[in-house]
Amino acid sequence: MFADRAKIWIVSGKGGDGHVSFRREKFVPDGGPDGGDGGKGGDVIFEVDDGMNTLYNYRHRHKFAAGNGEEGGKRRCHGRNGQDIVLKVPEGTIVKSAETGQVIADMSGDNRRMVVLRGGNGGLGNMHFATSTMQAPKFAKPGQNAVEIEVILELKVIADVGLVGFPNVGKSTFLSRATNARPKIANYHFTTLNPNLGVVDLEGASGFVIADIPGLIEGASEGLGLGHQFLRHIERTKLIVHLVDAASVEGRDPIEDIRAINHELESYHSKLLKKPQIIAANKLDLCPDGGEEVLTRLREAFSSEGIEVYGISAVTGRGVKELLYRVSELLSSLPKEPVVYDAEFDPNDLIRADEPYSIEINADGEYVVEGPKIDKMLGYTNLESERGFVFFQQFLKKEGILKDLESRGIKDGDTVRMYGLTFDYYKE
Repeated sequence: MFADRAKIWIVSGKGGDGHVSFRREKFVPDGGPDGGDGGKGGDVIFEVDDGMNTLYNYRHRHKFAAGNGEEGGKRRCHGRNGQDIVLKVPEGTIVKSAETGQVIADMSGDNRRMVVLRGGNGGLGNMHFATSTMQAPKFAKPGQNAVEIEVILELKVIADVGLVGFPNVGKSTFLSRATNARPKIANYHFTTLNPNLGVVDLEGASGFVIADIPGLIEGASEGLGLGHQFLRHIERTKLIVHLVDAASVEGRDPIEDIRAINHELESYHSKLLKKPQIIAANKLDLCPDGGEEVLTRLREAFSSEGIEVYGISAVTGRGVKELLYRVSELLSSLPKEPVVYDAEFDPNDLIRADEPYSIEINADGEYVVEGPKIDKMLGYTNLESERGFVFFQQFLKKEGILKDLESRGIKDGDTVRMYGLTFDYYKE
């Protein structure tokens, strides 16, 4: 089954907590601190697998988590690092934030392997906090939190040429004639339900990859038909070949068909119409005059837009070779680098411990400050020691909590309360 979209949760590993312990040694207070550091949490890594061409593996499993780092040990033992998790995807997969739609990573071009979520750093053991005035620190740092985010995986096939047109205009027949692809061919709409790729080999010229983009009809950009599912695949192509039914087998006017499809391309993304485009007027073998009249009409309608028109018959092969050589010539003048989308959002920014905190003034006029980051800091800081209290003051200043208190009108001598701890405020 072809799958070009999936929604999953990814979770990095939490860093292991630092350890508090003391070695037994004569004449050293409490034996001397020897608590080791916690291990680093595992990363979430995306990697291109050339053997994959769909996102089917992510249709039934929706959560992927890296391993957590282990807690540090006594005797300065470092905790084991968490196991990384590597998620294999086909080339052309874009990783987006499910909440905002912003691009996190584009697994295309040189981006073969990328760390999307970094594991949390391990906390420092108490061996790091010994000083001449505090020789027996009874606290260590906790490990950094994991990052969890819901992402959308979106596959945009990588091809040089996008083949577009209404259903039943002969795109599958043309693809089978021009390339090594063997798509399903039948005389009914939506024969092609998946983007088909084929490689064009030309004697004396550079070959290229062409993709048949199925299901485009009027309203496709708004979700009608199947086209909305596949419009994204055109974004990576360098050139568009617009196949049209020159014989009007189903009674549609070729010029109106081209205008309608171009309108859908523009509605989906305006930059699609900026790509070079060639019109291939197909089914000339069914035209009474060999297609001369319709070719003249098409050239008169689109020559002012710089769009070339080629007459072909995918069934008999008429004009197909000339069209392919012209496509190859145009591609040689276009940039060789694949279209790669720039990252718009780094989920690792979420690991900065920007957890909320609140400042309220209670009935006694005390400034009550609470929040997860403060609760965690109090859990590993020994406020009974001068060193620990200075460390805590630096934390309040660094996090902007002291500045927020001042903006709320706190004055020297006012009382601050944090989870049962009270102290008087004095500005430095």
